Amino acid sequence: MDFKDDRFMTGLALCVVAFVIAQAVFFLVRAIRRAKKLGVDSSKIKNTVISSALFTVAPAIGIVATVLTLAAGLGYVLPWIRLSVIGNISYEVTAATSATDAFGLKGGIANPITDPEAFGTVAWVMTLGSIMPLILTPLFLKKIQSKVGKALSGNKAWADVMSAAAFIGLIAAFVARALAGKGDADIIGDGAGVLSLAALVFSIVLMLILSKLALLPKMKWLESFAMPLSMIGAMCLVMLLAQVLPADIAFLEWRG
Repeated sequence: MDFKDDRFMTGLALCVVAFVIAQAVFFLVRAIRRAKKLGVDSSKIKNTVISSALFTVAPAIGIVATVLTLAAGLGYVLPWIRLSVIGNISYEVTAATSATDAFGLKGGIANPITDPEAFGTVAWVMTLGSIMPLILTPLFLKKIQSKVGKALSGNKAWADVMSAAAFIGLIAAFVARALAGKGDADIIGDGAGVLSLAALVFSIVLMLILSKLALLPKMKWLESFAMPLSMIGAMCLVMLLAQVLPADIAFLEWRG
Protein backbone atom coordinates (compact mmCIF):
# COMPACT_ATOMS: atom_id res chain seq x y z
CA MET A 1 0.00 0.00 0.00
CA ASP A 2 1.19 3.52 -0.79
CA PHE A 3 2.53 5.24 2.34
CA LYS A 4 0.43 8.33 1.53
CA ASP A 5 -2.81 6.39 2.04
CA ASP A 6 -1.74 3.63 4.44
CA ARG A 7 -3.40 2.67 7.73
CA PHE A 8 -1.36 5.12 9.78
CA MET A 9 -2.34 8.09 7.63
CA THR A 10 -5.98 6.95 7.52
CA GLY A 11 -6.05 6.54 11.30
CA LEU A 12 -4.51 9.98 11.73
CA ALA A 13 -7.16 11.46 9.46
CA LEU A 14 -9.97 9.78 11.38
CA CYS A 15 -8.61 11.17 14.66
CA VAL A 16 -8.47 14.70 13.23
CA VAL A 17 -11.96 14.47 11.77
CA ALA A 18 -13.34 13.02 15.01
CA PHE A 19 -11.83 15.93 16.95
CA VAL A 20 -13.27 18.50 14.53
CA ILE A 21 -16.73 16.91 14.68
CA ALA A 22 -16.59 16.67 18.49
CA GLN A 23 -15.62 20.33 18.74
CA ALA A 24 -18.49 21.36 16.46
CA VAL A 25 -21.00 19.27 18.42
CA PHE A 26 -19.71 20.66 21.73
CA PHE A 27 -20.24 24.28 20.69
CA LEU A 28 -23.56 23.44 18.98
CA VAL A 29 -24.94 21.95 22.19
CA ARG A 30 -23.72 24.88 24.28
CA ALA A 31 -25.18 27.37 21.81
CA ILE A 32 -28.58 25.66 21.84
CA ARG A 33 -28.64 25.56 25.63
CA ARG A 34 -27.68 29.23 25.82
CA ALA A 35 -30.35 30.17 23.29
CA LYS A 36 -33.01 28.36 25.33
CA LYS A 37 -31.90 30.16 28.48
CA LEU A 38 -32.29 33.47 26.66
CA GLY A 39 -35.82 32.50 25.70
CA VAL A 40 -35.25 32.05 21.97
CA ASP A 41 -38.13 30.20 20.35
CA SER A 42 -37.43 26.52 19.57
CA SER A 43 -38.55 26.93 15.96
CA LYS A 44 -36.01 29.74 15.46
CA ILE A 45 -33.26 27.59 16.93
CA LYS A 46 -34.22 24.71 14.65
CA ASN A 47 -34.35 26.93 11.56
CA THR A 48 -30.97 28.45 12.44
CA VAL A 49 -29.35 25.04 12.82
CA ILE A 50 -30.83 23.80 9.52
CA SER A 51 -29.89 26.93 7.57
CA SER A 52 -26.35 26.85 8.99
CA ALA A 53 -25.98 23.19 8.03
CA LEU A 54 -27.19 23.90 4.50
CA PHE A 55 -24.85 26.88 4.22
CA THR A 56 -21.86 24.58 4.82
CA VAL A 57 -22.68 22.55 1.70
CA ALA A 58 -21.33 25.19 -0.70
CA PRO A 59 -17.88 25.51 0.94
CA ALA A 60 -17.77 21.71 1.22
CA ILE A 61 -18.08 21.38 -2.56
CA GLY A 62 -15.09 23.69 -2.99
CA ILE A 63 -13.15 21.67 -0.43
CA VAL A 64 -13.88 18.43 -2.30
CA ALA A 65 -12.58 20.07 -5.49
CA THR A 66 -9.39 21.07 -3.63
CA VAL A 67 -8.90 17.53 -2.30
CA LEU A 68 -9.25 16.14 -5.82
CA THR A 69 -6.74 18.71 -7.10
CA LEU A 70 -4.13 17.75 -4.49
CA ALA A 71 -4.83 14.01 -4.56
CA ALA A 72 -2.78 13.34 -7.71
CA GLY A 73 0.47 14.12 -5.93
CA LEU A 74 -0.36 13.81 -2.23
CA GLY A 75 -2.99 11.08 -2.15
CA TYR A 76 -6.39 11.63 -0.59
CA VAL A 77 -5.57 11.42 3.11
CA LEU A 78 -3.24 14.41 3.63
CA PRO A 79 -5.52 16.88 1.78
CA TRP A 80 -8.44 15.39 3.74
CA ILE A 81 -6.61 16.08 7.02
CA ARG A 82 -5.53 19.55 6.00
CA LEU A 83 -8.91 20.74 4.72
CA SER A 84 -10.83 19.24 7.62
CA VAL A 85 -9.21 21.91 9.79
CA ILE A 86 -8.32 25.01 7.77
CA GLY A 87 -7.17 25.87 4.25
CA ASN A 88 -8.26 26.64 0.72
CA ILE A 89 -7.19 25.76 -2.81
CA SER A 90 -5.16 28.91 -3.43
CA TYR A 91 -2.97 28.41 -0.36
CA GLU A 92 -2.72 24.62 -0.31
CA VAL A 93 -1.69 24.29 -3.97
CA THR A 94 0.83 27.15 -3.68
CA ALA A 95 2.39 25.76 -0.50
CA ALA A 96 2.59 22.20 -1.83
CA THR A 97 4.05 23.33 -5.15
CA SER A 98 6.69 25.49 -3.43
CA ALA A 99 7.77 22.55 -1.29
CA THR A 100 8.03 20.16 -4.24
CA ASP A 101 9.96 22.77 -6.23
CA ALA A 102 12.49 22.96 -3.38
CA PHE A 103 13.09 19.22 -3.84
CA GLY A 104 13.39 19.63 -7.59
CA LEU A 105 10.44 17.34 -8.28
CA LYS A 106 9.26 17.67 -11.86
CA GLY A 107 5.59 18.40 -12.30
CA GLY A 108 5.06 19.44 -8.68
CA ILE A 109 1.89 17.95 -7.23
CA ALA A 110 0.66 16.91 -10.67
CA ASN A 111 2.63 13.67 -10.27
CA PRO A 112 2.57 11.23 -7.31
CA ILE A 113 5.15 12.05 -4.66
CA THR A 114 7.08 8.86 -3.90
CA ASP A 115 9.77 10.32 -1.61
CA PRO A 116 8.63 10.21 2.06
CA GLU A 117 10.97 13.09 2.93
CA ALA A 118 9.46 15.30 0.24
CA PHE A 119 5.97 14.27 1.31
CA GLY A 120 6.73 15.14 4.93
CA THR A 121 8.14 18.50 3.92
CA VAL A 122 5.01 19.29 1.91
CA ALA A 123 2.84 18.39 4.90
CA TRP A 124 4.88 20.62 7.23
CA VAL A 125 4.87 23.58 4.84
CA MET A 126 1.12 23.35 4.32
CA THR A 127 0.45 22.97 8.04
CA LEU A 128 2.83 25.57 9.46
CA GLY A 129 1.68 28.16 6.94
CA SER A 130 -1.92 27.73 8.10
CA ILE A 131 -1.02 27.79 11.79
CA MET A 132 0.52 31.26 11.62
CA PRO A 133 -2.77 33.14 10.98
CA LEU A 134 -4.30 31.35 13.99
CA ILE A 135 -1.45 32.69 16.13
CA LEU A 136 -1.05 36.16 14.62
CA THR A 137 -4.75 37.03 14.33
CA PRO A 138 -5.62 37.11 18.05
CA LEU A 139 -2.31 38.79 18.89
CA PHE A 140 -2.11 41.54 16.29
CA LEU A 141 -5.42 41.83 14.38
CA LYS A 142 -6.94 44.42 16.72
CA LYS A 143 -3.88 46.67 16.47
CA ILE A 144 -3.69 46.25 12.70
CA GLN A 145 -7.38 47.03 12.28
CA SER A 146 -7.11 50.17 14.38
CA LYS A 147 -4.08 51.41 12.41
CA VAL A 148 -5.65 50.62 9.05
CA GLY A 149 -8.97 52.09 10.16
CA LYS A 150 -7.33 55.38 11.11
CA ALA A 151 -5.41 55.50 7.85
CA LEU A 152 -8.49 54.87 5.73
CA SER A 153 -11.20 56.55 7.75
CA GLY A 154 -10.69 59.83 5.94
CA ASN A 155 -10.69 58.29 2.48
CA LYS A 156 -13.22 55.50 1.94
CA ALA A 157 -12.57 55.49 -1.81
CA TRP A 158 -8.93 54.56 -1.16
CA ALA A 159 -10.03 51.67 1.06
CA ASP A 160 -12.27 50.36 -1.73
CA VAL A 161 -9.39 50.64 -4.20
CA MET A 162 -7.02 48.69 -1.94
CA SER A 163 -9.57 45.95 -1.36
CA ALA A 164 -10.33 45.65 -5.08
CA ALA A 165 -6.61 45.66 -5.95
CA ALA A 166 -5.89 42.79 -3.55
CA PHE A 167 -8.71 40.72 -5.01
CA ILE A 168 -7.75 41.49 -8.61
CA GLY A 169 -4.13 40.60 -7.85
CA LEU A 170 -5.18 37.18 -6.53
CA ILE A 171 -7.36 36.49 -9.56
CA ALA A 172 -4.64 37.75 -11.93
CA ALA A 173 -2.20 35.17 -10.55
CA PHE A 174 -4.54 32.31 -11.51
CA VAL A 175 -5.33 33.84 -14.90
CA ALA A 176 -1.63 34.28 -15.65
CA ARG A 177 -0.97 30.66 -14.70
CA ALA A 178 -3.61 29.47 -17.16
CA LEU A 179 -2.38 31.72 -19.98
CA ALA A 180 1.38 31.67 -19.57
CA GLY A 181 2.33 29.28 -16.77
CA LYS A 182 5.54 27.46 -17.63
CA GLY A 183 5.58 23.69 -17.20
CA ASP A 184 8.11 20.93 -17.65
CA ALA A 185 8.77 19.94 -21.26
CA ASP A 186 8.70 16.25 -20.30
CA ILE A 187 5.33 16.39 -18.54
CA ILE A 188 2.06 16.73 -20.42
CA GLY A 189 -0.57 19.01 -18.94
CA ASP A 190 1.39 21.07 -16.42
CA GLY A 191 2.03 24.11 -18.64
CA ALA A 192 -0.23 26.72 -20.19
CA GLY A 193 -2.05 25.32 -23.19
CA VAL A 194 -5.41 24.51 -24.71
CA LEU A 195 -6.79 22.73 -21.65
CA SER A 196 -5.64 25.36 -19.14
CA LEU A 197 -7.16 28.09 -21.30
CA ALA A 198 -10.37 26.06 -21.68
CA ALA A 199 -10.59 25.63 -17.89
CA LEU A 200 -10.23 29.38 -17.44
CA VAL A 201 -12.89 30.21 -20.03
CA PHE A 202 -15.33 27.55 -18.82
CA SER A 203 -15.03 28.66 -15.20
CA ILE A 204 -15.57 32.33 -16.09
CA VAL A 205 -18.59 31.58 -18.27
CA LEU A 206 -20.16 29.27 -15.69
CA MET A 207 -19.58 31.81 -12.92
CA LEU A 208 -21.23 34.58 -14.96
CA ILE A 209 -24.23 32.37 -15.75
CA LEU A 210 -24.69 31.20 -12.16
CA SER A 211 -24.26 34.75 -10.82
CA LYS A 212 -27.02 35.97 -13.14
CA LEU A 213 -29.28 33.11 -12.13
CA ALA A 214 -28.64 33.90 -8.45
CA LEU A 215 -30.21 37.33 -8.98
CA LEU A 216 -33.59 35.72 -9.67
CA PRO A 217 -35.97 35.80 -6.68
CA LYS A 218 -36.31 32.03 -6.42
CA MET A 219 -32.63 31.35 -7.10
CA LYS A 220 -31.04 33.33 -4.25
CA TRP A 221 -29.79 30.08 -2.74
CA LEU A 222 -27.52 29.63 -5.76
CA GLU A 223 -25.33 32.57 -4.73
CA SER A 224 -23.42 30.50 -2.15
CA PHE A 225 -22.95 27.62 -4.61
CA ALA A 226 -21.85 29.66 -7.65
CA MET A 227 -18.08 29.41 -7.16
CA PRO A 228 -17.76 25.70 -6.23
CA LEU A 229 -20.21 24.71 -8.96
CA SER A 230 -18.22 26.77 -11.47
CA MET A 231 -15.01 25.01 -10.41
CA ILE A 232 -16.45 21.52 -10.64
CA GLY A 233 -18.35 22.29 -13.85
CA ALA A 234 -15.20 23.63 -15.51
CA MET A 235 -13.24 20.55 -14.44
CA CYS A 236 -15.88 18.24 -15.92
CA LEU A 237 -16.04 20.19 -19.18
CA VAL A 238 -12.25 20.16 -19.54
CA MET A 239 -12.15 16.38 -19.02
CA LEU A 240 -14.86 16.00 -21.65
CA LEU A 241 -12.99 18.30 -24.01
CA ALA A 242 -9.82 16.24 -23.57
CA GLN A 243 -11.74 13.17 -24.69
CA VAL A 244 -13.44 14.85 -27.66
CA LEU A 245 -10.57 16.83 -29.19
CA PRO A 246 -7.69 15.14 -31.02
CA ALA A 247 -4.78 14.55 -28.65
CA ASP A 248 -2.39 16.83 -30.59
CA ILE A 249 -4.84 19.72 -30.11
CA ALA A 250 -6.17 18.98 -26.61
CA PHE A 251 -2.69 18.64 -25.09
CA LEU A 252 -1.09 21.44 -27.08
CA GLU A 253 0.97 23.65 -24.74
CA TRP A 254 2.67 26.92 -25.63
CA ARG A 255 4.48 27.05 -22.28
CA GLY A 256 5.06 23.34 -21.70
